[in-house]
Amino acid sequence: MGSYDVSDESPERRFRTLFISDVHLGARGSQADLLLDFLRYHDADTIYLVGDIVDGWALKSSWHWPQSHNDLVQKLLRKARKGAKIIYVPGNHDEFLRNYYGTHFGGIDVVENTVHTGVDGKRYLVIHGDIFDLVVQNARWLAHLGDKAYDFAIQMNRFVNFFRRLFKVPYWSLSQWAKQKVKNAVNYIGAFEQALSAEARRHDADGVICGHIHYAVIRDENGIRYMNCGDWVESCTALVEHDDGRFEIITWADHAQKPAQVPQVAARAA
Repeated sequence: MGSYDVSDESPERRFRTLFISDVHLGARGSQADLLLDFLRYHDADTIYLVGDIVDGWALKSSWHWPQSHNDLVQKLLRKARKGAKIIYVPGNHDEFLRNYYGTHFGGIDVVENTVHTGVDGKRYLVIHGDIFDLVVQNARWLAHLGDKAYDFAIQMNRFVNFFRRLFKVPYWSLSQWAKQKVKNAVNYIGAFEQALSAEARRHDADGVICGHIHYAVIRDENGIRYMNCGDWVESCTALVEHDDGRFEIITWADHAQKPAQVPQVAARAA
């Protein structure tokens, strides 16, 4: 995990590659302002948007698009104009973009999935991951119901942490705490990781980079490197690849310009 401080006067940290997923623009729980702040201090030659950047499900139920969401879109488009290669792999919440595979929007390429080649030549399958979520694929109504429950938990998080900030107590996630107590949530994470690792093996890849379950982690799974970007609703995490080939998860939380620890369990069948 990162352990550095960044001030307003600090220059951008530049990486070889930046992976971002599950921003959920259009949802009230999206912390687009924190991602915008993160992108002011971090840049990369290649940026992968690993699904659920826009939340079409939320926008269908009620329109919510504050200025910070628009600013974030403009920020990404500016990075593309300045030469960053941006690749968008849609997820289930922005599945409307799946009708546009192979197209090029404002310097952003939309693809079904892709393979990223690391500095050392290792190949990583880049995919959102929802196609391996049986809830999303086979019980769509249940997925939407879970989505509403998750949004409620996020709103309760804000209420609880408003008072915690008043008493200068660190951020605490109600929904993440609940997931830690539910055995099925922990089992779901493990099954998801195994399924994605198996898919990487079928693609003859050395690893997989994904999103979807809002749980940022880097680990080896039966000889396959499994890496999840996390999300920008709760944990506010991004996966980066340094010029020397190292992968790292950076957390940008608590409205502070320094990373915190990634939560131990933060799954969402999103």
